[in-house]
Amino acid sequence: MEREKRSVGGILSSLSLLCVVLDLQLDGCLAASHAEIENHLEMGRKLLAAGQLAEALSHYHSAVDGDPRNYLTYYKRAAVYLAMGKFKSALPDLSKAIDLKPDFMAARLQRGNILLKQGDTQEAKEDFEAVLLNSPSNEEAQNQLERVRELDDRLQEAWEAYDRQDYGESISLLERVVELSPWDPNVRELRSDCYLEVGDLNKAVQDLKPTTKLRNDNRAAFLKLSKLYYTMGVHEESLSHVRECLKLDQDDKDCFSHYKQVKKLSRQLESAEELIREQRYENAIEKLEAAIKTEPHVEIYRKRAKERICHCLSKSQQTDQAITVCTEAHQRDPQNPFLLKDRADAYILNEEYEKAVEDYQQAKELDGESEEFKEGLERAQKLLKQSKKRDYYKILGVKRNANKQEVIKAYRKLAQQWHPDNFQSEDEKREAEKKFIDIAAAKEVLTDPEMRQKVDAGEDPLDPENQQGSGHHQQWPFEFNPFSSGNFHFKFNFN
Repeated sequence: MEREKRSVGGILSSLSLLCVVLDLQLDGCLAASHAEIENHLEMGRKLLAAGQLAEALSHYHSAVDGDPRNYLTYYKRAAVYLAMGKFKSALPDLSKAIDLKPDFMAARLQRGNILLKQGDTQEAKEDFEAVLLNSPSNEEAQNQLERVRELDDRLQEAWEAYDRQDYGESISLLERVVELSPWDPNVRELRSDCYLEVGDLNKAVQDLKPTTKLRNDNRAAFLKLSKLYYTMGVHEESLSHVRECLKLDQDDKDCFSHYKQVKKLSRQLESAEELIREQRYENAIEKLEAAIKTEPHVEIYRKRAKERICHCLSKSQQTDQAITVCTEAHQRDPQNPFLLKDRADAYILNEEYEKAVEDYQQAKELDGESEEFKEGLERAQKLLKQSKKRDYYKILGVKRNANKQEVIKAYRKLAQQWHPDNFQSEDEKREAEKKFIDIAAAKEVLTDPEMRQKVDAGEDPLDPENQQGSGHHQQWPFEFNPFSSGNFHFKFNFN
């Protein structure tokens, strides 16, 4: 019996000692935990002051996890969220702080401000009234409550204007509404619709864009933006936005259907531009014609494709076809200076210099800053002036895009035809001599790349005025002195 008493006494003594130890350990843990929380709060405060928001937020997360009953910790974390522009994340923290401490007026005031900016006027009103009930002289709450009333009135008037199809008045009223509630997707969507009604697509897009972030899973906005960009001819942006829709739901039928259309057209237009850079103009034309078939209804794509076809035809020196296509495209798009430029280049190849000058002048009027148009006009004017003097292409009867073999072939034929020994009388021989000199000069100039480049730029490389100071002296490709008297004897070099 005595042994049992001693045993029980020992157990009680051990339990008492264990309790003391556990109490000491618990106090130590609580102290350590409290110290850690304070450290996180202090680090969060310093990082927030330094603008290192992500790092500050991490410390406030740890502080909340360590003490989920501390209303101030939630409030401080909400402040970081607001500094990061994450007002949606700030709201739950402010609400939690108010739940933990209902008379925490600073949190109520901050929440009311967010709710007002979101357009939640009824809830915002309740928060501001609660603040005024606790502190009737609070000026910020008074001012914000007045803004709530103003917002409700303006929004009602804007809807009334919209319903009676007075879209300009609605837009005017919504300017203040958006200023008061910039985070409300509804008012931005309403103003976007008004801009669409008045035909201002750019402003409609500007209002619709923020709604993709203001509203969760806003596939409808991404699709609408994609279609607007598509209509505006900005197929790259259209493709980007419809892809965002499919990221939210890859099985969205409307988005996928539009995606296929935009993707096909974008690929054709981008392939055409790549082929143009590679100077594969015929292949580029095929892609552009396919793009017109892919999208026959949106006029801007047809205009753009026709402009590039015009460019390809001009660059590939298909002059007659280029002039026809460029003229048709210009009638559809009269303010496009590039059509005029490409048609002017085709006119130059066709030796219609007056028309080329006229087109370049119009292009320059449409875009006075373009160096390309200025240089093109100067070149066309030089060629027009030159055409009224000596035209080497006309002398040989070849086109401006004739290659070297075609030039030599024409030269040989004309040189044989106008050989002075073919003529009997002195007058005929003198006339033949003049012709032959021009034929030989034309052959020399047009088979010399440097001199031909000058001719194409509107200069005459054999004109004495252009040769002054250049050190260049005329060398004839045949052996005769055109200023000697007597019989003419020629030795030709047909190479």
